Amino acid sequence: MSESNQRRFDPKTFLSHVATLPGVYQMRDSDGTVLYVGKAKNLRSRLSSYFRESGMSGKTRVLMRQVVDIDTTITHSETEALILENNLIKTHLPKYNILLRDDKSYPYIHLSAHAFPRLTLHRGARKDGEYFGPYPNVQAARYALEILAKVFRVRQCEDSYFASRSRPCLQYQIERCYAPCVDYIDRAAYAETVAHTRDFLNGKSDMLLQELTTKMEAAAENRAYEQAALLRDQLIQLRKTTEKQHMVAGEADVDVLAVATAYGEACVQVLFYRDGHNVTSQAYYPKLPEETPEADILAAFITQYYHERHAPPQLILNHELADADTIAAWLSEKNGRKTTLNSHPRDTRRKWLELAEENAKLSLGLRLTGKLTMQQRFAALAEAFAWPDIPERLECIDISHTQGEATVASCVVFDHRGALKSDYRRYNIRDVAAGDDYAAIRQTVSRRFERIRKEDGVLPDVLFIDGGKGQLRQAVEVFNELGISGVHLVGVAKGQGRKAGLEQFWFPHEETARYLPPDSQAMQLIVQIRDEAHRFAITGHRAGRAKNSKRSVLEQIPGVGAKRRQALLKYFGGLAQIRLAGVEELARVPGVSETLAKEIYATLHERG
Repeated sequence: MSESNQRRFDPKTFLSHVATLPGVYQMRDSDGTVLYVGKAKNLRSRLSSYFRESGMSGKTRVLMRQVVDIDTTITHSETEALILENNLIKTHLPKYNILLRDDKSYPYIHLSAHAFPRLTLHRGARKDGEYFGPYPNVQAARYALEILAKVFRVRQCEDSYFASRSRPCLQYQIERCYAPCVDYIDRAAYAETVAHTRDFLNGKSDMLLQELTTKMEAAAENRAYEQAALLRDQLIQLRKTTEKQHMVAGEADVDVLAVATAYGEACVQVLFYRDGHNVTSQAYYPKLPEETPEADILAAFITQYYHERHAPPQLILNHELADADTIAAWLSEKNGRKTTLNSHPRDTRRKWLELAEENAKLSLGLRLTGKLTMQQRFAALAEAFAWPDIPERLECIDISHTQGEATVASCVVFDHRGALKSDYRRYNIRDVAAGDDYAAIRQTVSRRFERIRKEDGVLPDVLFIDGGKGQLRQAVEVFNELGISGVHLVGVAKGQGRKAGLEQFWFPHEETARYLPPDSQAMQLIVQIRDEAHRFAITGHRAGRAKNSKRSVLEQIPGVGAKRRQALLKYFGGLAQIRLAGVEELARVPGVSETLAKEIYATLHERG
């Protein structure tokens, strides 16, 4: 704290009067503005940690220099403290709290209590009728309504519109409604289609498919061909809908949450699984104080996000939370059923979490890319390395291999518009010892720039080499041999712990590496082009490996002979489709048992 703040706030006296009970505290500045809201199991113990001489993060030190007053509120339990903390954060929007700026309520699908019930999207206070959801966003709810209209034709019009009709509307003409407004369907038949709608919304799609199939077959046997055709169309639409989603039998409703951070930004990706279906996903970008741990971001997100939303029985998280028990107890109390937090999922749910993590990284990358124009980043790059002119064209070379197998080099190109993918190139490295990255870099640079020189092609202003001094030296020697000048050569080496933002930059004729601030525009640009080069290289590498093993991989699986190989290829249409199939789908192939299906799946995924 500053001297002026110290005079107005006496920590020793203050702490002596603070209770050792659960509660919430509010830190205020000289104007009375709430800077930070926190909760604690033991208020005195927690608040004492803010006044120690060492061990505080930079963020906390900056905060405490502004604090001149602290209000405390005692609660009956940690859970009550959690609720109060969330309400205060929402009210005051404190500068040093993690803030999810999301005041929208969950959308539901509402089935009215009308004699001929209506389906509609609903937000806010509940009325009479039945509610299905919640849905992650309006788009997901509207998509569901669209599907329901195609399959079940339950009306979605206003009651006033329904009551005033004397002839069917356009929805009937395009087969989206049975026109109960003009008695084109009786109450009993309409009630049946409403029941089917209810089953579908409750996740009973398998039972519904079986029921409709039985009815269709019965109608056909009774020569009720029009009815059979209608049921057939419903079945087709339902199967199309259910097949679009990956389904795992026996899975309950789950939300999967993963957080990713970079350069002071965070993305929380939420995947919503309902009855084993991935119904949709949503990315959120909470406002962060500096130096915020990812686990804290996730905890704050959960308490704010589910404050006015129903949580499913389980949340799967990519970080273990310090307050996991308290948050789980709060969610359970709020939802009226047990809710658990799982940060160590297995099997299928582990794959869901990995998918969420990948989506979070991609979403954050896209957000960071869009924050600044390429022109700004190019200018920042020139300024960072004291180049007299702003570069127009950047290239980056990367090498990918596995123990020397199928070594592939990539060269990606960026200009002021972004990635120039038409100029990307891959090089299959030949006659190089396994794992010799130096030789691979030399060969790649030689092949690329010999061709540019012969064909009078466009030279880059900057060439980044993914590697340190040794890799950079190979490029320098090739340029000297070819007589190429006027290109800035930069080696990009991964820093300590291979952590993004700590990269070392090597330049010809310099004995020490240069560094850039992790959040600088120049760093963001370099990391972006380096990562793109790596992606492009590894994609080529994997394709090379797959090509080498494509002919024999099925034959190498114990239990798969010529007949079963043919059956697999005939059923799925090719090896690529077989690789995409799960164990359950593989076991449906004639002659393939569940045990063999597991062996096929394991072998293909180990090799792929």
